[in-house]
Amino acid sequence: MTIPEPPPATLRLKVDYEALAANWRALDRLSGRAAAGAAVKADAYGLGVAKVVPTLLDEGARQFFVAHWSEVAPVLAAGALPEQIAVLHGVNTPADAAYAVATGVRPVINSLRQAALWREAGGGACHLMIDTGMNRLGLPPSEIGGPAIGALDIDIVLSHLASAEDDTDQSARQLALFEEVRAGVTARRASLANSAGIALGSGFHFDLTRPGLALYGGVPCAALAGDLAQVAYLQAMVMQVRSVPQGGLIGYNAAFRAPHPMRTATLSLGYADGILRCWGEGGALSHEGRTLKIIGRVSMDMIVADCTDIPDLAEGDFCDLPYNLVAAAKTTGLSQYELLTLLGDRFAR
Repeated sequence: MTIPEPPPATLRLKVDYEALAANWRALDRLSGRAAAGAAVKADAYGLGVAKVVPTLLDEGARQFFVAHWSEVAPVLAAGALPEQIAVLHGVNTPADAAYAVATGVRPVINSLRQAALWREAGGGACHLMIDTGMNRLGLPPSEIGGPAIGALDIDIVLSHLASAEDDTDQSARQLALFEEVRAGVTARRASLANSAGIALGSGFHFDLTRPGLALYGGVPCAALAGDLAQVAYLQAMVMQVRSVPQGGLIGYNAAFRAPHPMRTATLSLGYADGILRCWGEGGALSHEGRTLKIIGRVSMDMIVADCTDIPDLAEGDFCDLPYNLVAAAKTTGLSQYELLTLLGDRFAR
């Protein structure tokens, strides 16, 4: 039996690649004399490395960051060179190190143990993470300067800002410590600034910046708001339109009781697609500029919305889920990062 192509999906995720490219150009410009790289971990923050990486390569991006070794092959397939890919989690097992050597992809060394694993595998060029106060991954300053680190062929020495988007002195303290410690490391390049860090000014830029969220339309700080465009747009199909009498109960656990006769739309979208139940408190969709308030609890695969005032809405129509990340974060209480990376794989892109 030959299985035919599946019918068109009832969920759509439009990625505006022109906006993505424009965002990278803006961040590269704001990085001054530093080059802007790109964080493409988590499948390019949920938007797909297969098209995101070629788009960024065409614009001039030459350094890409992923978290896991399982993320390497898709980025290579998308056109990045091995030496352009850095794996932030480093080498945690001999298998990690062997894979890195075989592919030519560069690990970010985060500990003396990782440094030893890398040397034992034959090593080669790598990157080095210094912990400047986040207490997550990276070598503490006290472990810099010993023979284990001195033996490494370090391309980029980097650290990560913990609170770049906040009005706090933590970033300045991290910068001062990074400048002090990196003086004891032999490396070809230095990198500190993430998306929000770019807005902190040239003192944070060094040789390479590492934007992530801002590439994909997120606005991590007010200073970048005017420079970034929305990239992700979501749509869901109306599967059923129905009439609900006054007092009718809608959704799981009878969480909503119709205050008057209502016309409702059931849409093919739910928490399995990353649209969590927090969307049900104040969330809404739209159709041709008209609002459909979400009512009842979000289900795994379905959302019910009020279309009483949209009499021409019909089964088979597509509705938009407003996905301006700043506004959606206020509506749901989710972070802009969560809004992107939670998106499921049932969307036609």
